[in-house]
Amino acid sequence: MIRKQSMIRKQSSEGIGYSVVELNDVRHVFASAVPRSGHDLQEQARDALRTIEDVNHEEGTRGSIVEQAVFMKDVSQIDACRQIMREFYGDELPATTYILQPPCDGKLVSIEALGVGRATEGVKIRRLSDRLVIAGHSGVSWIHCGQIAPRVSSSSVYDRSIDGFRQMVEMLGSVDVPFERVIRTWLYLGDIVGAEGATQRYKELNRARSDFFRDVCFAPARLPDGQNPTVFPASTGIGTEGRDVVMSCIALATDRDDIVATPLENPVQTSAFDYGAVYSPKSPKFARAMALSCGPFATIFVSGTASITNSETRYVGDVEGQTRQTLDNIEALISESNLARHGMPGLGTGLDGLALVRVYIKRQEDYAKTRAVCEARLGELPTVYAVADVCRPDLLVEIEGIAFSRRI
Repeated sequence: MIRKQSMIRKQSSEGIGYSVVELNDVRHVFASAVPRSGHDLQEQARDALRTIEDVNHEEGTRGSIVEQAVFMKDVSQIDACRQIMREFYGDELPATTYILQPPCDGKLVSIEALGVGRATEGVKIRRLSDRLVIAGHSGVSWIHCGQIAPRVSSSSVYDRSIDGFRQMVEMLGSVDVPFERVIRTWLYLGDIVGAEGATQRYKELNRARSDFFRDVCFAPARLPDGQNPTVFPASTGIGTEGRDVVMSCIALATDRDDIVATPLENPVQTSAFDYGAVYSPKSPKFARAMALSCGPFATIFVSGTASITNSETRYVGDVEGQTRQTLDNIEALISESNLARHGMPGLGTGLDGLALVRVYIKRQEDYAKTRAVCEARLGELPTVYAVADVCRPDLLVEIEGIAFSRRI
């Protein structure tokens, strides 16, 4: 029998939730912070940042933040928020993405941050800009790319999405990392279910992604024996305020041959890339999760997940039912039986193996019900709750996360 031992310490209090994962002698700190005080953006942002700083100081990883997502209510305040970040971090700016999704608790801003144990010998952080940071340890480089935005003048979702992917390629290329090393993407699209000509904006995003990924072989030399070479990264495609597209990603670069990348599909869901044309002329090209394993350890990037079984929406109009089904889907995805089915026996986990989640809620009025279900199932866990439209009109909630497991 395989025995499990928790790798994750979790703690939460007013305004802050964080978890600590010890992985191969490297400490990872995941934190979500909601301002506890302040009336304007400056006061609220600095309060959240100080809270995250205090956590990392306590955990011995001060100055280690490599990536952060900043959830904002007002597009007109992004430049001001960026200046606040520069003043607070100085030369230690993380790769930052500004996401136009209002925090559900009514604040102007909330922050999700990832710190890597800089105090640990051998951990090196290269900060190229506030959009590109590389964390290296144990012969592995994690490349964090944030705030990737198209530069073309075209207003079409397809053109702007294609150009966004081109900017991603360019950013990774600037540090000699090929695009096929991407393991996780986030695609934020304004008015995601709105009309785009005779079709829908999300469908146009999927068409662009499908076309751009057509000749890309992701995770080269990292796939398990017998794996179908048609592989896609884990991903979230989610709505935002406004009308534009913004992207971010994580890539993995290493010469080690003992790290295996396994795309996971869900036993209760049709693979997204096999969806019928009714959902999109070009199906969404992403894996339900991407599991990176090395010996007895696994890191599982869970894609945006909703209340869908097979390919159909469940619990239409019932946000509590949808939240429960979404968590059931994540639980099935990262379970021991599913990991074993994918050739990774002993590396599955449960919801208690999650170190961080984001919960996207379509309607502000559903926040209390959704949060109650999540807290009952997830317990103390750093969680961001943001108002965001989901890719189908009948979907009310979407959840993503990152999980860790260890075989003993």
